[in-house]
Amino acid sequence: MTLSARAATRFFALPVRPATRALGFWTPGRWGVALAAAVVSALLLGLPTDLVPNPVFGREIPPTWWSYPVFVASALLAGLLVATYVRTGRPRERATRLGSAGALLSFLAVGCPVCNKLVLLALGTSGALTLWAPLQPALAVASLVLLAVAAVRRLAGETACPAPTAA
Repeated sequence: MTLSARAATRFFALPVRPATRALGFWTPGRWGVALAAAVVSALLLGLPTDLVPNPVFGREIPPTWWSYPVFVASALLAGLLVATYVRTGRPRERATRLGSAGALLSFLAVGCPVCNKLVLLALGTSGALTLWAPLQPALAVASLVLLAVAAVRRLAGETACPAPTAA
């Protein structure tokens, strides 16, 4: 097995059972944190992309049909991920950057292609519509995968046996 195949196997071999087991140990307070974080994530993602209608932001191009399911799934996964950072008194593995990358990709995926100033500067209006817009569904899938992997890894770490520490 090559190095890249081993890395891909390790990346996609997610400990789903320990992660779902960890959810069963959550207290109502922790679920409340997850819900609050999901709402805040939805607002942070939905307001500037105008998926949540508001008077401040607007879109030149209407949202695609898949923007709303990605928006909801991203907010829910981000809420779960944030709730894994609530202190439980157990030693925890260090944080990964997968969740941050997933959240950024979600924002880029569901945003208006011609409203993104960086895309407009780099590609122009026609490039944003012909090059960037077709990439957005792939960004959406990548963002959901990164958020899910980060959440599952963090959750699985909650049920793992802690490493012995030197006294």
